[in-house]
Amino acid sequence: MYDHRRLGRELDLFDTDPLMGAGLPYWLPDGAVVRHTLEEYVRDAERAAGYRHVYSPVLGKRELYEISGHWDHYSDDMYPPMDMGAEQVVLRPSLCPHHALIYRSRSHSYRELPLRMAELGAMYRSELSGVLGGLTRVRAIQLNDAHIFCTLEQAVDEARGALELIARAYADLGIRAARYRLSLPGEGGKYVADPGLWQRATALLKEVLAESGVAYEEAAGEAAFYGPKIDVQIADGAGREATLSTVQIDFHQPERFDLHYVGADGAKHRPVMVHRSVIGSVERAVAHLVEEHGGAFPAWLAPVHLVVLPVAEEQYERARAVVDAARGRGLRAELAGPEQGSLGARIRAARLVPYQAVVGAREAEGGLVAVRLRDGRRPGTLKADDLLRRIADRVAARGTALWE
Repeated sequence: MYDHRRLGRELDLFDTDPLMGAGLPYWLPDGAVVRHTLEEYVRDAERAAGYRHVYSPVLGKRELYEISGHWDHYSDDMYPPMDMGAEQVVLRPSLCPHHALIYRSRSHSYRELPLRMAELGAMYRSELSGVLGGLTRVRAIQLNDAHIFCTLEQAVDEARGALELIARAYADLGIRAARYRLSLPGEGGKYVADPGLWQRATALLKEVLAESGVAYEEAAGEAAFYGPKIDVQIADGAGREATLSTVQIDFHQPERFDLHYVGADGAKHRPVMVHRSVIGSVERAVAHLVEEHGGAFPAWLAPVHLVVLPVAEEQYERARAVVDAARGRGLRAELAGPEQGSLGARIRAARLVPYQAVVGAREAEGGLVAVRLRDGRRPGTLKADDLLRRIADRVAARGTALWE
């Protein structure tokens, strides 16, 4: 069983400093590569699925969160407001109010719907110090978030499409869903008091789950304050569960922000707001990937794709040329020369790198490399250009396959 807090530091992915504060990790270069690659993967997947990306501020006026309902129902998890002249501003605990305002800033026709708006944006939660840990519970969160504004008739298809997007991402990342949960409201004033809203949204999510053919369990007290949600649960090696991905159907915020579109009849109609997150927070996703793979990330996500190892100094320049050619193809390649130790020691040091290319005297003369894979396989000796092409193809295809 791997602990991402220990392994992530050993692999130089992230660390913390008391002067930055608890729950505020920083990313080291290799961790930044993993994070950036993961973010670009999500953006590409969203673009292919018809999403448009936006940026919105991390601050908002207190009034914004009073309108959305966060102030009444979620303020215990928010940072206190900051006085700016006659106004008060708050670090946002969620992106959805900002996206509602972006939608509201322009008029919309039914012909534009569904309108899929996505953002990888920062948000902030005032977590108690006792629950903070590594990357799984942090105070500054980079969230993969999106909101789909659609008609009531489109809501089930859009939510089902979001579940399909999540499933594809899990396959590419090598993530296993522990279970699907339909999160429903519990008792108390945490939740919006509108029984009709809850009944409509819950019925639609049950239809989504039925059409998707996934088994699920209902859990009272786990809903968002404004509506029910489908949570995709993951588990660590000790069986502890956490929510990574979510899909929600929301009637509350379109009402609160007075959102509308012009229908085919020329009249104004209220859109439905589908919230969805494919990988949840980048921090939690990376923490789970570290533990799931023990640092041996899928090849396309690895901090280094290829390490080139000259056997002796005489092959150094040839090995350097292979590294330069790999980088020219957009691959993340490094040179591990004899100054770093024996060939065996260098191979062991690079055990988590997906591809190793050894360059001895015979390989250097013929423009060849002896190929070793992270999983112990040795495909043999290849032309350097052939190896780089194969690696580039695997990286571009993403997925978990190392060699085909």
